[in-house]
Amino acid sequence: MPESLRGHLLIAAPSLFDYFRRTVVLVLEHTPDGAMGVVLGRESETRVADAVPALAGLPGAEDVVCLGGPVAPDAVVALGDFEHAEEAGTHVVGSLGTIDPDGANDSVRRVRVFAGYAGWAAGQLDGELEQEAWIVHAADREDPFRTGDLWSDALHRKGGRYRLMATMPADPSLN
Repeated sequence: MPESLRGHLLIAAPSLFDYFRRTVVLVLEHTPDGAMGVVLGRESETRVADAVPALAGLPGAEDVVCLGGPVAPDAVVALGDFEHAEEAGTHVVGSLGTIDPDGANDSVRRVRVFAGYAGWAAGQLDGELEQEAWIVHAADREDPFRTGDLWSDALHRKGGRYRLMATMPADPSLN
């Protein structure tokens, strides 16, 4: 396991039945002080341009805001796929990084905006990993922009025994 999980996916183990059931979280920061990320694939009905006018001129502003997590639902986390990754506020993985709404953002090719985030206190995520609540897999720059059943797709990409897990129905009683 890497020291920092920044740029990795946390795939909810089938045993999680809380807010994070069948979710995939992209980790944006992971330090000894805690961790934060965004839940992928949960869309709202609000357009980015309406929610965050400062981002209205960027590619993807006509898309909807995604629901990034249970923490601070009024907070905005904007991720961009940059042509020049050094323009990103915080580098996440590949050419993907956070967007500074007041920055130049000249090389942003597309944007994904999240309302809220997932957060863990110091040591909390590490404890959840020890309890096998999450399955860790390397992320790629496409992950925030994927659609469909991200949980199954991420498990399938992980491969091995996880491919079988990826076929689990959303309702286990249907199995």
